Amino acid sequence: MVAKSPEDLPSQDEFLSMSGLEAMQKMANGETAGPPIAHLLNYRLTEVADGRVVFTGTPTFQTTNPMGTVHGGWYGTVLDSCMACAVMTKVPRGSVYTTLEYKINILRPIPLGTQVQAIGVAQHVGRSTGIANGEIVGVEDGKLYATGSTTCIVMKIR
Repeated sequence: MVAKSPEDLPSQDEFLSMSGLEAMQKMANGETAGPPIAHLLNYRLTEVADGRVVFTGTPTFQTTNPMGTVHGGWYGTVLDSCMACAVMTKVPRGSVYTTLEYKINILRPIPLGTQVQAIGVAQHVGRSTGIANGEIVGVEDGKLYATGSTTCIVMKIR
């Protein structure tokens, strides 16, 4: 399920009543809507575990640059999603997080129509920061297309 309007997303109170892992599990199970950007860029949440998140997607022509190759923003968005959501799985009830900074390394172009997995793994999540790494890997060819790292800020709201 993808959010089509702000009303489709959990309220702040609902969100803060769950741990990050619970929120991600509800999204993976279709109990709450996923982010609209995932639909726009053709990727979806496919796995959630404590400290680990996987998105599966396929870049389309709409995600290419003027040279006809997949735009770096697609790599960055998908890696930001998997890495930050891996941090989210470690965030306690009453807290939120957001990406503070991230870095990506594009190793090779993803051919259009190639299904990939973006795998995010939390390395550390404390009271105020979370660190995670990510990879984009081809589902069929097993090639490593990009890597990334992120630092997220964790904020206690309640």
